[in-house]
Amino acid sequence: MKLSLGNLLFFWPQQQVHDFYDHAKTSIADTLYLGESVCSKRRELKLNDWLELGKDISQQGKQVVLSSLALLEAKSELAVLKKVCDNGEFLVEANDFAAVHLLSSQHIPFVAGASLNVYNQHDLQYLYKKGMQRWVMPVELSKDWLSDMIEGCKELGIHKKFEIEVYGFGHLPLAYGARCFTARSENRPKDDCNLCCINYPQGRHIDSQEGEELFLMNGIQTLSGKAQNLINDLPHMQGLVDMVRINPHSLESLTWLTLFKQNMQGKAPVSTKDYCNGYWHKIPGMSLVG
Repeated sequence: MKLSLGNLLFFWPQQQVHDFYDHAKTSIADTLYLGESVCSKRRELKLNDWLELGKDISQQGKQVVLSSLALLEAKSELAVLKKVCDNGEFLVEANDFAAVHLLSSQHIPFVAGASLNVYNQHDLQYLYKKGMQRWVMPVELSKDWLSDMIEGCKELGIHKKFEIEVYGFGHLPLAYGARCFTARSENRPKDDCNLCCINYPQGRHIDSQEGEELFLMNGIQTLSGKAQNLINDLPHMQGLVDMVRINPHSLESLTWLTLFKQNMQGKAPVSTKDYCNGYWHKIPGMSLVG
């Protein structure tokens, strides 16, 4: 199995982004996802900046993929999406079906992101015919669900025609909404948010009345409060999964790339007591199977 480093979901200052990728480009990740997938107002790095960064990273022998927005709400966002799809150099992760349409109409191959919400083999067959090269499994699906879908793909004759990627580490993107939750938490309207999410480089915590961490607010995105960690489930992915994604939230995330690589065969397990892996085991997502 290969390892990928997901795009930055949180809003960081430009210099922090560059410092992160100075380390990431020499990491053991096979694929790096770049770009903004949460909010179009986050312009510390513009598209040309991401493209230049991608060129620098690709010179290290790594595959670069540009991630598109998961929720489009304005013509200006659609215009930027068209530029992403027409970049002419890097594969695109389509996180919205508008991106699928733009890419497939030009016969450009793409990665089908988890936010497309694909739950059966017939959807995969449709996307494969449109040009899908890799499918990122929705975060709430289990190993058993994946196994059933693979069996369905075999019946349809599309098994092994595309790669399968799973979120292996990091806070899980659960939902997107038209309102900005971070701005609302500071009593700001979305149109005058003052880009306040830059003040929360790892999201803003939402706890239950019992003090249990439930969610992270990240602009219009809701993330899981606990980070998922499937490092000890890697042996069970053999034959099912082609790529495992590490979702970065700090420089520490790069260390997990090495730990995942060391435990591919289950010979270097790691304590995951502060994490969760419930969805993979077909139980509540916040749970942890040791």
